[in-house]
Amino acid sequence: MVIAAVQFINILDFMMVMPLGPDFARALGIPASHIGYIGGSYTAAAAVAGLIGSMLLDRFDRRRALAVAMAGLIVSTALGGLAWDFPSLLAARVLAGLFGGPAVAVAIATLTDRVAPQRRGRAMGAVMSAFSLSAIAGVPVGLELALYGGWRLPFFAVAAAGLVVAVAAIAILPPQRGHLAAGAGVKTGAWVRMTALLSRRKVWLAYATVALVQVQQFMIVPNIAAYVQGNLGFPRDHLSLVYMTGGTLSFFASRWAGRLVDRHGSSAITFAATVGLSVVIFTAFIGYRPWMPVLGLFPFFMTFVGVRMVANGAAFSRVPDPQERAGFMALVSAVQHLSSAFGAFLSAEILTNAPDGRLEHVSTMATVSIAIGLAIPLLTLWLERATRPPAPTAAVMPAPVPVAADAVLDGAGQSR
Repeated sequence: MVIAAVQFINILDFMMVMPLGPDFARALGIPASHIGYIGGSYTAAAAVAGLIGSMLLDRFDRRRALAVAMAGLIVSTALGGLAWDFPSLLAARVLAGLFGGPAVAVAIATLTDRVAPQRRGRAMGAVMSAFSLSAIAGVPVGLELALYGGWRLPFFAVAAAGLVVAVAAIAILPPQRGHLAAGAGVKTGAWVRMTALLSRRKVWLAYATVALVQVQQFMIVPNIAAYVQGNLGFPRDHLSLVYMTGGTLSFFASRWAGRLVDRHGSSAITFAATVGLSVVIFTAFIGYRPWMPVLGLFPFFMTFVGVRMVANGAAFSRVPDPQERAGFMALVSAVQHLSSAFGAFLSAEILTNAPDGRLEHVSTMATVSIAIGLAIPLLTLWLERATRPPAPTAAVMPAPVPVAADAVLDGAGQSR
């Protein structure tokens, strides 16, 4: 529960910025087509922090590392609420990313340290439901706060909630030093450990998978609020319903997906979620018709994203050894955020603003996103096969030694 709360704050801190984009864009004079740069700056900074953290995080008690990362995230989020122009908001989001990336890595490493591999699908489903909860409660509340108190108020509210969660995590979580004991007999430098990690094929498969997942999703995510308002005419006052509905569906689907992953494996669930996501992207951005309800499309985008997050998280948890788990997850976080930044920046380069406020070239953006996603199920299948434990070998009984009949002695030692 504590790890899920930490994940909730991390996801909310990132997710709320994009729906608020049109609000702070108007207030600060930022073009709507540049909102992707605000989201991308966070993810690019988190990627840099992940690269550094991959060499350092496994050397510390996980609880202490989590406390430092959460403290930095809280302060930088509050600074975002004090921004006065585009550069100052960009700087605040960069600072938030520098702490948010390691916080995610340490939280997931803590979870996987404490859960057996055969139950990680369900555990990941519970923790990844933080994505859904942030959409159900966090983002709608943030949008409503922005309506009544301005776009700055949600930043301060998330910082305050983060402080509560950080204090609770420090108070409830015991020291997390098991990974230190597991690697106590191996005295190697951080660079040596990282290069050893990167020498394995399954590690590269994991990083390639997460890269494509994030690029596909984050070509779309930063632009949803601007698209549904500017292109589809969806009212700003009802925007919170999109996230609330999507979060509710995603919450239940993520729990269900965790059980399905434990039963059928990550690759099958990833395939189904990717197909569903591609259909939604095509319908919403390429084949959209005026009679189609916004609330009947975009919530399913969030649902399929959440299901795929569960499947991928379970697959990634099987890759590293315990003593290198935080380092591995920090690199996953780095690749994840760097790929998210690339996706956001790519969409910002493709899109332009029409004079009436509409986003242009959205069909091109959607086509590229769908094409990128086609390789994800195949990579997940290869990763699942690479991390599958070897089948136990049956014990081989020694063959009986043949004994000649005339060599059998009776109880008195005489030949029969």
